[in-house]
Amino acid sequence: MSSILIVDDSASIRQTVKIALGGQGHAVSEACDGSDGFNKAKGGKYELVITDLNMPVMDGLSMIKKMRTLPAYQGVPILFLTTESDAGLKSQAKAAGATGWITKPFDSEQLRRIVTKVLAK
Repeated sequence: MSSILIVDDSASIRQTVKIALGGQGHAVSEACDGSDGFNKAKGGKYELVITDLNMPVMDGLSMIKKMRTLPAYQGVPILFLTTESDAGLKSQAKAAGATGWITKPFDSEQLRRIVTKVLAK
């Protein structure tokens, strides 16, 4: 299956995503903020990145902008998994290179369906 990076400052969210997607056979790595996520992305190759928006050290939007400057991540899908639902933020995220947006709270089955669809493209 695929190698996925989950970036979220909430350990429980990272664990929930890891269980949901790991059960499908995906290899899920974790990062606790945007800076940690960016550093892990530079050091590895992921086929999908799922990130929160609001995090300490570096937020998800800043992380996406930095990741999109890396040649290896210009075409990699990046999904936001966040409590935010503001249309303006979604527009900023899309402009920064986000592939999609999932609003918390989320259902594990919904997450699996979206990830399967995004990885199939």
